Amino acid sequence: MRMYDLIESKKRGNALSKEEIAYMVQGFVKGEIPDYQMSAMLMAIYFQGMEDREITDLTLEMAHSGDMADLSPIEGIKVDKHSTGGVGDKTTLVVGPIVASLGVKVAKMSGRGLGHTGGTVDKLESIPGFRTAIPMEEFFHIVNETGIAVIGQSGNMVPADKKLYALRDVTATVDSIPLIASSIMSKKLAAGSDAIVLDVKTGSGAFMKDLDSSIRLAEKMVSIGTMAGRKCCALITNMDIPLGHEIGNSLEMQEAIATLRGEGPEDLAGISIELAANMLYMAGKGGMEECRRMARQSILDGSALRTLAAMVKSQGGDEAYIFEPKRFRRAEYTLEVKAEKDGYITHMDTEAIGIASVLLGAGRSRKEDEIDCSAGITLRKKYGDPVKTGDVLAELHAGKEALLTGARDKFLSACLLGQTPPKPEPLVYARVTAEGVEKMNTGIILGRKC
Repeated sequence: MRMYDLIESKKRGNALSKEEIAYMVQGFVKGEIPDYQMSAMLMAIYFQGMEDREITDLTLEMAHSGDMADLSPIEGIKVDKHSTGGVGDKTTLVVGPIVASLGVKVAKMSGRGLGHTGGTVDKLESIPGFRTAIPMEEFFHIVNETGIAVIGQSGNMVPADKKLYALRDVTATVDSIPLIASSIMSKKLAAGSDAIVLDVKTGSGAFMKDLDSSIRLAEKMVSIGTMAGRKCCALITNMDIPLGHEIGNSLEMQEAIATLRGEGPEDLAGISIELAANMLYMAGKGGMEECRRMARQSILDGSALRTLAAMVKSQGGDEAYIFEPKRFRRAEYTLEVKAEKDGYITHMDTEAIGIASVLLGAGRSRKEDEIDCSAGITLRKKYGDPVKTGDVLAELHAGKEALLTGARDKFLSACLLGQTPPKPEPLVYARVTAEGVEKMNTGIILGRKC
């Protein structure tokens, strides 16, 4: 078997066999197949696509290229949730404790933020003492005791994806749906949960900018999960607008805590309930409406908040921060961004707003960059809101005063003001299962204040 022949076959639109995919992935990880040949294959896949069976074979081969988590020491059904990334997306911090408080185990391996998107691990590390690198035996014990633990991803998990993504990043093949789907799902399958709920973002702050592409990606990932023997579904959710009001690590922790107290913003609470209900449904806890009711009740009775506090304590963090969020460190400098004219906020370039938070020190442009957990943005106005000249659109928080001006200019360029109210947008567009695509009506409409 030669890599040259595989490239030629895929270039002509043929499907690769399971054996050919195994040869390709294993040879690339071992260094036997050079970067230039794999780059050619990635471009052939970009233009010719892959069949569902091919994508599943590729995903499974990638998943087995390194460590595979064995979660059998954890009792009961394990359900995972994955977001394709966004700005202000702190749903794991809300959804995980809700689901765990209702008896479904959440053994989660999360990543750090990069670029304009945030990472759950960084947010949790804004709590003093919180450990995201712990031995697997302790991880299992914490999940069995508290129902949930969140740790960083293993350094030897899915090495094929690390090598392939580095090539995709420099060969203009990042935005290939088969390659995105296999990248995400290889990590989810390696993480070992029995069921997976995917939060596929769509819009200006998402990787997939339009709804049709987002649905196609969700369909591919659900197909992979199902063909790999896992229960799997996906929600297509709105990332044309930052989620919630807070962007930045300690700021988002505080907003997640407020949501678990029943005091969070409507959009964050709404999508968290919907994601939690789907996770509970996958675990066999009841019908969808019953699962929504259970999720809401866990917030009302305080059990979800107590579960978050128990997890924080078990992982070495100071649980007092959960009950007294004012303990979180505040940024030394704050700047109000004010509206320069009257009107309505008709568009928010969510990716640009995320970049503004990175300029403040809240995120990374490179993996090795350090972040300032107190830096970020507090939104005072969002899509659909009426504003008058001088109204505060947002507050910027930074550890260095010199960072504020550039971030202010970036934020202002991201907010478009018009003279007429914009059309309201749904929070959740659709639910994708192995049976098909179901349009959603969650009752949460963005911009309805207009």
